[in-house]
Amino acid sequence: MTDRDNLTRVTVNLGLFSNILLSILKTCVGILGHSSALLADGINSTSDVVYYIAVKIFMQQAQKPADIEHPYGHRQLESISAIVVGAFILTTGIAIFWESVNKVYDLLSKTEIGHTLSIWTLVIAIFTFGLKIFLYTYTRKNIPKTKNPTLKALANDHLNDIMAAVAVVVGVLFGRLGYYWMDPAAGAVVAIYIIKTGVEIIMESSRELMDYFPDEDFVRELRTEALAVEGVRSIEDLGIHRFGPYFTVNMTITVDGDISVDKGNVISDSVEKRLLDKFSTGLRQVHIHFHPYSEKHSKSDLEPDSKTNIGVSL
Repeated sequence: MTDRDNLTRVTVNLGLFSNILLSILKTCVGILGHSSALLADGINSTSDVVYYIAVKIFMQQAQKPADIEHPYGHRQLESISAIVVGAFILTTGIAIFWESVNKVYDLLSKTEIGHTLSIWTLVIAIFTFGLKIFLYTYTRKNIPKTKNPTLKALANDHLNDIMAAVAVVVGVLFGRLGYYWMDPAAGAVVAIYIIKTGVEIIMESSRELMDYFPDEDFVRELRTEALAVEGVRSIEDLGIHRFGPYFTVNMTITVDGDISVDKGNVISDSVEKRLLDKFSTGLRQVHIHFHPYSEKHSKSDLEPDSKTNIGVSL
């Protein structure tokens, strides 16, 4: 297991065990303390436990080495895992919103009698707030270290839980003043934020599965480093394929047409080594092909900022 995978595992396990504790506390106290917002948050934490288990399974599968059927490995499962998280968040948000709106209607229409919320509801909400701030901070800190889209999705979910905890506190305080409908109303507001987060996670993770265009600075640096190798006259074609947190590069360079094939191979190997050394944390594989240089290649082809004759395969 790599350091990246180990850090991911620790982060996921910490979130899993924390959510198991919170789901038990919030669900029990939400029922006994008559808090719709806390009970909804407890249901949210229970769903968190379910998808954390799913995430652990996906993460274990993503660590499997490349094989005949999957020559680039299994890292795309990380993006699929993030989509699973987003789907759970979206579904939970819709369920909480529907339940909260119904509760508000029942209280305002007097078809249900409001109850003064237990002080323990407030205590659990404050405890949740503190724990989730720690989990959010810890998970966010590990995102740039692992470049794992699943951790980004989990960090967003922790932020949802922070918002939910604040809503519970607001609902408890207003409920003790006699505004019983404020508790489920706060839950409905949080549910809207949860739904928004779920949609964003699904959209962003889907973009990664669709091999979205990497940032232009990265493409420009790739071309600049390749052109810096002695013997490279121009770059004829550049293909970049994203797979999980890594990129595979397929580049066609041009060299002088009167050199030997062996000399062309030496230049290609030099470009490959230079790119892998320069971008060791971002590139998984680099494949260099070479063609003979011809006069049709203008001087603009040699400029790093030029996109002439450069096609990024996505």
